[in-house]
Amino acid sequence: MNRTKIAVIGGGPAGLAAAIEAKKAGEDSILVLERDRCLGGILNQCIHNGFGLHTFKEELTGPEYAQRFIDQVRELEIPCRLGTMVMSIAMAEDGSSDKIVTYLNHEEGLVQLRAEAVILAMGCRERPRGALNIPGFRPAGIYTAGTAQKLVNIDGFMPGRSVVILGSGDIGLIMARRMTLEGAKVQAVAELMPYSGGLKRNIVQCLDDFGIPLKLSHTVVNIEGKERVKAVTIAKVDERNKPIPGTEERFECDTLLLSCGLLPENELTSGLGAVISPVTRGPEVNESLETSIPGVFACGNVLHVHDLVDFVSQEAAQAGRNAARFVQGQAGETPTPDIRVTAENGVRYTVPEIINPGRMEDTLTLRFRVGAVYQDIYESVYVNDRRILHRKKKIAAPGEMETVVIKKDSFDQAGEVKSITVRLEEE
Repeated sequence: MNRTKIAVIGGGPAGLAAAIEAKKAGEDSILVLERDRCLGGILNQCIHNGFGLHTFKEELTGPEYAQRFIDQVRELEIPCRLGTMVMSIAMAEDGSSDKIVTYLNHEEGLVQLRAEAVILAMGCRERPRGALNIPGFRPAGIYTAGTAQKLVNIDGFMPGRSVVILGSGDIGLIMARRMTLEGAKVQAVAELMPYSGGLKRNIVQCLDDFGIPLKLSHTVVNIEGKERVKAVTIAKVDERNKPIPGTEERFECDTLLLSCGLLPENELTSGLGAVISPVTRGPEVNESLETSIPGVFACGNVLHVHDLVDFVSQEAAQAGRNAARFVQGQAGETPTPDIRVTAENGVRYTVPEIINPGRMEDTLTLRFRVGAVYQDIYESVYVNDRRILHRKKKIAAPGEMETVVIKKDSFDQAGEVKSITVRLEEE
């Protein structure tokens, strides 16, 4: 059986940043396992700019951003297995805390790898048509936005010439612009919710600048065509998301792109037995980004879906540092109890979900999303009944992740920590 101290599952932006930081933290025995034929993950097909503004203080395309980390991996001589599919992760049966990673590739065949720590960085996948309950036949011309992005940007194929997009996630918005630039006609972007699921800058740059209408509170109610999409009918929905009769609008088109949400890729995580959050669909983690399984860490979109890759890299670096500390025996027990963070009054979830003040570093980065669009609202964090953070936001929307940084001193001053609450307040 092969051995390594740290196994990193995924060679995208999260996995690369985690491996680099673990190496910098003094751990030499690291192995990155990536199922694609090259490193970089989803960034390889994201040829638009807007990446790296936080990390490198300059605007890069997706492949350029990925290459910065690929170069560091090569410079640090971190071994990577490409074209490698991880089949399962399980606890060792000899009573130790080691994990057995089973993977498969052309060169080695079926291999079992014994690792002291595992970093989960598998990313996420798109919600397919089968999960959306859209009526109609199954003609050619229906793609997820990410599939269309790969066809256009990597394979050089145009999925169609007349397009309707369902869902206003960031990939859908970006593909509305991309398809327009490639000569297609994007008729409309329909969004089920009364607000967009993407970043404000993408709505402006990808829709408004090209005159593409965004129809909020609308959904697809019919797809015409058996061999190929011929037309799509959308309709307005009520507050229960039910189509309103008489509001139907028909668009003749040959392509329907779906941008209806991303789901963390957590089959391996579930198989290992880690606790999964019902809100994020990713594993629940503590302040060290460690799951409910000791020595298994998670970061990036497999943990919760991010807006910006810069935040993925920051999070992954923290996971890499903590994984190195774990295998080096520096992550000892602490006498203080774990505290579950309560998200309420408009806050859907927080990451991390569990905080132990005794294990905290000097600062704690808390990320969360709100459940609706709020204007002139305050984001507040309470320790026990004491408010330690109160920050005004002009606009808070579900499509943009909120981030607050809390100093460890705030917990120390509260005495014995019994509760931690994140909520929205009007004043």
